This record gives sequence, C-alpha cells and structure tokens, in this order.
Amino acid sequence: MGRTRTGDSGSDAREARATDPGSRHVPEGSPGRPDATSGGAPAATGGRDAPSGIAGFVEVAVDAAGAAGDRAYTYHVGDPLRDVAPGEAVIVDFGRRRAIGIVLAVGLDDPGLPTKPVVARVRADGPLLPPLSIALARSIAATYLAPAAIVLRAMLPPGLLERIDLVAERTPVSVPADLAADRIAADLLARLEDGPRAVPSLVGGDGRATTLRRLRDLEARGLVALAWEISASGSGPRYERWLSLTLEGRRVAALPEGERPPGRPLGPRQRAALLELLAADDGLPAARIAVAHGGSVPVGLVRRALAVADVRERERRPLAGRDPGARGARPSGADLSPEQAIAVAAIAVAIEERDPGPILVDGVTGGGRTAVYAEAIAACLRAGRPALVLVPEIALAMPLVDRLRSELGVPIALLHSGLGDGERADEWRRIRAGDVDVVVGTRLAVLAPLADVGLVVVDEEHDGAYKSDRTPRLQARDTAMRLAGLARAAVVLGSATPSVETYGRAADGTFARVTLPARLLGAPPAIDIVDLRLELAEGNRGLLSGLLVDALAALDTAAGERSILVMNRRGAASVVLCRDCGHAETCPDCDRPLVYHEAAAVLRCHHCGASAPVPHRCRECGSARIRYLGGGTERIEREVRERFPDLRVGRLDRDVVERRGEAVRVVDAFADGRLDVLVGTSLVTKGLDIPEVTLVGVVSADVALLLPDEKAAERTYQLLVQAIGRAGRGEMAGRAIVQTYAPDHPVMRAVQTGDAEGFYAAELELRRRIGSPPFGRLVKLTVALPERDAAKAEAARMAAMLRARAAARTTRVDVLGPAPAYVARRAGRWRWHVVLRGTDPVALLDGSVGAPWSVDVDPESLL
Repeated sequence: MGRTRTGDSGSDAREARATDPGSRHVPEGSPGRPDATSGGAPAATGGRDAPSGIAGFVEVAVDAAGAAGDRAYTYHVGDPLRDVAPGEAVIVDFGRRRAIGIVLAVGLDDPGLPTKPVVARVRADGPLLPPLSIALARSIAATYLAPAAIVLRAMLPPGLLERIDLVAERTPVSVPADLAADRIAADLLARLEDGPRAVPSLVGGDGRATTLRRLRDLEARGLVALAWEISASGSGPRYERWLSLTLEGRRVAALPEGERPPGRPLGPRQRAALLELLAADDGLPAARIAVAHGGSVPVGLVRRALAVADVRERERRPLAGRDPGARGARPSGADLSPEQAIAVAAIAVAIEERDPGPILVDGVTGGGRTAVYAEAIAACLRAGRPALVLVPEIALAMPLVDRLRSELGVPIALLHSGLGDGERADEWRRIRAGDVDVVVGTRLAVLAPLADVGLVVVDEEHDGAYKSDRTPRLQARDTAMRLAGLARAAVVLGSATPSVETYGRAADGTFARVTLPARLLGAPPAIDIVDLRLELAEGNRGLLSGLLVDALAALDTAAGERSILVMNRRGAASVVLCRDCGHAETCPDCDRPLVYHEAAAVLRCHHCGASAPVPHRCRECGSARIRYLGGGTERIEREVRERFPDLRVGRLDRDVVERRGEAVRVVDAFADGRLDVLVGTSLVTKGLDIPEVTLVGVVSADVALLLPDEKAAERTYQLLVQAIGRAGRGEMAGRAIVQTYAPDHPVMRAVQTGDAEGFYAAELELRRRIGSPPFGRLVKLTVALPERDAAKAEAARMAAMLRARAAARTTRVDVLGPAPAYVARRAGRWRWHVVLRGTDPVALLDGSVGAPWSVDVDPESLL
C-alpha cells in the first residue's frame, strides 16, 4: 500500500464514526461483538504489549471510513495468531470500537511505533481471497485512490462480512468429575454434543453474561473451543435434504410388479417414489419426492430403512436450465480465416510465454472475433490455466456464453450485478475453490477470486459500461490489464470500434494489433443518411423518417427478416410542458426535465432516479393543455406498433434490464425469431450476431453528438458503426438508415464512407493538442453541497490549492476549472468540477482529497 499506519488514533476513529455510518464494525453488546468477556487478546488502550508477547506485525485493511487513498494499518499478532495469512478476515481494535478487517500482508518489520493487537481471526475455510486478488486490490487502491477495504469489500459477495458470530464447539476432552454437579456447564456441554452452536443460541435463563463467562471457563479447561465465524446469511451456502436408497431399498425397488416385500406392504406412492429414486444415480431432493408423491413419503421410506437422508449444499447456478442449443452451435463451414488464425497464433504465443502485453483484435463488425476468443480460451485451458472473459452487458453476451459452453464443454462461472445475492455468492465460491475453468461476466468479474489466470479477454473494450461510477471507480478494461500483468497472463482487447486511447497505443506500438478486415458471412450493409431537417420541412414530425417507414413496410418477415431500431434515449417523451404558460416538469432535486415513461405512467429523472405522477393540469397555471415533446424508445415502440400492427415488436433499454431476467428473455426471443423488430438504446448495438437482421435504423444519431464532452464524437462514431454492423450478417443483404440533423458532420461522413483511419487520426491529433489520453491522464474532482455558493467557494479553494501545489513542484499538470457540472444540481446538491490533466495528475493529490470531494481517476466523461 502507499501508506501504512499503526492502528488508528482517536481522531481517526471519531472521523470514521462521523462519516461512515455503514462501515463494518462490531457493535457493542451485539452477538457479533467480541467484547471484554469474549477472550482473545485484551483490548488495546493506545500502548503496545511488551515486545516479548508479539509474534509479528501484519498489515490490515480496516473496513471503516478514512480519507481517499490506499490506507491500511499495522497491527501486531501474538503466538496464537502467528499463522494468520493474507486474505483472512480478522477483528481489530479501531479507535474506541472493534471492526472487521482483511489481512493484506504478514511479516512486516517493526514500525517502531505503538501498535494494537489483532484481537481474533474470523474463521472460514481458508483465506477469503487468494494472493492474486490481494495484489490486485492493492493495485486498484493505489491507482484509483480508493480505500483498500472498499476494494476488498467489492471483491466479496454482498453481505459476506455483515455479521459474524461467536461459535462454541465441544472438544473431545472428557468432563472432569468436579463439573458433574455444575448445572449450567452440564447443560452447555450437552447442547454442544450435536455440533457447533452460535453463542446467542446457547443463552438461557441465566443471561448472556453468565453464559459467556461459563463458556470462557470451559474454554480455559479445554472442554470447549470458541471461535468467530462468518454468520450464515443470504450470501452463505444453502442446504437441503436429499434421499438415496439403501441396499435394502434398492432390493425392494427391484422386485417384480406385484411381488410384496417382507413386512408391511408398500403403498402405491411409496412404490412410485422408490422407483424414481432407483432411476437416480445419486439420489434426489427430499422436497422433490414430497411434492411428487406426498409429504409423508420421505419420512416413511427413511423409517423403514429403505432410504437414507443426508444434507447437501444446493448450489444456485445462474445458467441452470439454460440449454445452449442452436444458439451455442458454431456455423457450418466456420473454419478460421487466415486473419483469425494469425490472431489465435499470436495469442497462443502470449499464453505460452506468459506475456501480458495487450493484443488488440479489431476490424469490421462480423469479422469473427468470437471465434478467436473461443480458440484462444481453448489454448489457455490446454496450458492448464483458467480464462477470464469480460463483456459490457451480460444479456447481450449470452450468445457468447452459449457458444463457449457448447464448444469448450468446461465448467463456466457467470458473474454480474443482476444475479441474486445467493447466486453471486455460490459462483464466487466455485471460482474461489478452483472449480471452474472460465469466468464470464461484466466489469464485476474482474474482481473474481481467481488464484491464477492465463488469459484475459475484454470484449467490446471501448464500451463505457466498463467504467464504474461508484467507489472504487475502476476502469475494468484497464484493471484487467493490471490483473494480467500480476498473473503474467495474455490479454486480448477486442472491438470493431476501439477506444481512441487503445487505438493510439496500438498505433505507436505499445499494444500489439491484429486486424480482421473482412466479414466472414454477408457483405457490408448499404448506408443511407437521412437529413431530418428536410423531413421536418416536409411536415414529418414523427420519429420515423419516410425512408425508414418504407423500409420497415418492405421487411419480409415471412423470409425471417428482422430489424433493429436504435434510439439512445429511454422513455416516451423527453419534455412534458404546458402549452399555455410554457412550464416544463422538472426534477425538484436536479432541475432537469422529467422524462415521461408511458409503460409505468410516471415521470422519472434520469439523473437521480426520482419519480413523480403524470400531471393532468399544469402545476403553475392550472391549464389542462399538457404537451409531450421529444421521445425515446417507448415512443418508437408505440409508433411502430401503431403503423405496423402485424410486426412483433420488443424493447430493450435500462427500464427492461432492471427487471430481472427480462433482458435475456427479450434477446432470446429476437434471436429465435419470435420478434420481428427490436427497439432499444445502445444496448442493442452490442453482441447481437443474428444473420436474419437486414435492416438497422438509427432514429436519432445526434443524442450524444453535441454534448460538451471531448469524447462525444468518439461515442457517437462507435454507436453508429456498432449499430450498422448488426445488419447483413447472413446471406440476405443488409441496409442501415441513419437519421440526423447534422449530415455533414465529420462523424457522419466517416461512418458513411467507412473511413475509420481518418476518424481516429483526427481524434488522436485533437487529443495530442490538449494532452488527453493516450497522451496524458485525467482526474475529475467533484464537490457536491446543498448550497450553491458553498459548493462554488469550495471548488475555487481546491483549484487554487492544486495550482499552487503544481507550481511549487513544477509538475506538468494543468488544473482546469472550477466549473459547474453539466448537470449542475443532482439529488439536491450543487456540483462543481475541477479537472486535472497531465502525465501524472494523481501524484498532485497526495491522496489527501476527502469529503465532500469525490475523485474519479481516468473518468469516462468530463460532464
């Protein structure tokens, strides 16, 4: 870590309590708090135990608030904890309370300052995280100025360390005679005969304090072992009872029909259950038998010794029940092209040589990157190492998951934020145990507890979804490259529209590059640019141009033709206003227009998430003349349904994705031909490889083009090229219609002519002049306060301080601002930005920026 501190001072602790009400501490008096009667090392009072009682020093990331940066603390351990290992959870004194931490390093030198002891370890089946994850956490904390404990928390299943319990376990030591008459001790020992118990469950009429004291007495005499354990929760394993036949049960089940077994005859339901169990090699869940044959059947079979019951873990698998089927099948004649073979060979060499130098695989959409990934993963598995595949959106990556499952036939884990807590925890445990060969997931998967990795693939590496908008604000693509460097793994960045940074690093030789220049199937689609100014002049005030309407009308659905319509804005109307007084409905906390969502009949703020009912009268003048202007995906869906009632229309946007499993169902329905038209935001431009898509319409290409952000042109270019690339991937010709109010914009010209080289050259020249990535780095500082003047003054103070610091150090860092954020007020707070641009802007901060500031290193946007 960048700075290691000894324990924490009282002021640190007061700051933690004041600023982080959600920090993981062990509250006084709760069952999860190791208090003074709990044993372990005595609570520290600021001084250090005598050196003779110290077995070593460890570095601990304490889960409590602190200033931004890679802060950790030095504690000492006594002989009972001398074998504590990195990745283990421990209990430590932090200020005037106790907290949970994770050990980052052991065997530290004596810091020469007073240290506090590690109170106890939290027992688990080994370290929670492997050494590779610990090293990655340290790198993320240092790079993104995030507290190490928050990074480590993000690496664990949700809620894993929310609660710990003191657990008592009976030892095999015989009970001495003098305890025979001790009622409390005898009762406690008897209750522990059936296995370990959490101490709160052992508390009886004598009270908690008496129970704890007697357990400590029994521990001192070697009769009981006490240890802190992670409490069972939604993130814990789930168990269920299973039934399997005994030898007698198998004999009875195999009797011919009509032949009676000795003893009481079997009922028809018991007989049917026996036959079902006989057909199952490893038994069946008791609940399944009970549902199928009656609740008393499992009990009856066990009582008659025909079946035996045991408890097994019931794994929650996100891919359970999903058959890859035809979606995972490789197209016939899909041998590798020469360019694909070159790419696979280059990656195979990197895997063999353990070379983490990034390899960019780019080229046209439909050029066959997925086949390259599959072959590269197979090469990695042959080398005996697992692989990690990152995708921007899991719903649209399911075809890739299906293909890998179908072609590789190896255990695959899936990690993304849409999983339930139990599913995510079970996948995490499978990965941590080394039971999977491939991990596929969104940016969350880069934090998977892999002990080793031989290949890291980042598909659609340009996608903004790889950047996290909450602490730790990591960029998953860049983090994946750091992971590859730590593991000495090959790393592949794939995209038909690479980010300008990645393209620039490939152009200057920093990254290797392999190009897939031609489509494997089909031909590039024809591209029409529609000038919406002319449409408006002709009286067309709808969202669909005449050319796009005609193209939809000509869609040959009988032949399987399908269409994708893209509008990178949700909702049915982007502005709701009064025709009489002009009042527009805005968010009271953000001062931004509320968007009308027709499906939910609600107005919603797309910045803070606030919602409001749809007004029937103007809130200002009372007029009933309410008008809905603009539009998004919901309005397009409605227009297409109204114009073409015979077309089956589906929608895919964030509103759909928020409903668990719905996005996968929509994509599967479109891929299987149960939908003719798919309307969506940029989500529908990623990962869809459907040969029957012959028409793509970009309803408004200008949504993000004119935003005051230096990446606006890049994002628009990527969106358009990716969208157009969905058309014409099969034998039928493809067509793309792009609607815009700026048909002469350089981005539109580059898209229509296919001049990728010219577009990237112009963008790189612009970035070179202003010192933006890849020629420098950016850090965005944001202050958010309830009072506008206070936010402005604080921003001015910070900018002045940083300019003075840069001048004193003669550091090549430009301090830009302060300036109000593009969304100046969000969730009731006024927001101001200060931007640092230079070769090493992070060094200018010295990790000293804390509340009320947030720090975004390598921001995705400066808005």
